[in-house]
Amino acid sequence: MSGDSHLPKALQGLRIPAVASPLFIISVPALVIAQCKAGVIGSFPALNAREAEGEPPLLEAWLKQITEELDRHNQENPDRPAAPFAVNQIVHRSNTRLERDLELCAKWKVPIWITSLGARVEVNEAAHSCGGIALHDIINNTFAKKAIEKGADGLIAVAAGAGGHAGMQSPFALIREIREWFEGPLLLSGSIGTGDALLAAQAMGADLGYIGSPFIATDEANADQGYKDMIVESGAEDIVYSSLFTGVSGNYLKGSVRNAGMDPDNLPSGDLKTMDFGQDREKPKAWKHIWGSGQGIGSVKSVGPVEDLVARFEREYVAAYARLQERMA
Repeated sequence: MSGDSHLPKALQGLRIPAVASPLFIISVPALVIAQCKAGVIGSFPALNAREAEGEPPLLEAWLKQITEELDRHNQENPDRPAAPFAVNQIVHRSNTRLERDLELCAKWKVPIWITSLGARVEVNEAAHSCGGIALHDIINNTFAKKAIEKGADGLIAVAAGAGGHAGMQSPFALIREIREWFEGPLLLSGSIGTGDALLAAQAMGADLGYIGSPFIATDEANADQGYKDMIVESGAEDIVYSSLFTGVSGNYLKGSVRNAGMDPDNLPSGDLKTMDFGQDREKPKAWKHIWGSGQGIGSVKSVGPVEDLVARFEREYVAAYARLQERMA
């Protein structure tokens, strides 16, 4: 990708200007490796690597696997190196693994650190200690300023239409307000399901797109087949925005809500934990039964390999750029 020389090295030279967002449960080494080999930054939440008490840290095994596989790919394909990978850290005080996971990521020199649910100086310092960069996700301009004040290198603007815990602001408003004072790396999340949307994100001031939901419907994703099929079969009108499932507002597939025995168009207020589903039914859980998704899934027409998805984005991005040049000529 040309025109990215102003960005940190880890964000340069990508096949398309995109980072695959870390998907809870779904993002595992197979998916991350496939994303990086396809030329986009792959990522996963550190907490996806779960281990039983007393077992060796699964996170370290994942970091070793990803690092060694990408190194091997780069040695065998010097003319087509893989993109770097990122690890997402939940910075909230409830994450009792955070300190240990930071040490492991520093040990393995993770190139890109994505932080969520709180901006903390020591986390950014840990990223910098091994030569990494820290990108913090935010939903408004106030949080954006706090993140940069605490040492984040870049921002991920999570706008309306993003999957999972999304913000409510229009990307046009959010990106413009941030760009009034911040010139560093800026990513946009929210309904980016095509190469056209990726180019639009850049046109409004973002450097890269942050893409999640389309990657759910890939062969390498650790998602239930029913989840993948529902992504393919659904569109923007099949998404419901609610705080019922986790206490934080987010976007979910209506079909999964129906399958859990609820009416997505008439959801109650309150907390799912307090609802009575009877003794004969398992109480639905967010992410396991209630499936997150952004509004940009209308362009996902089939389940297939990551390479095919990235190739589609690339074709659409190039075609959209060509159309724009024609209109401006």
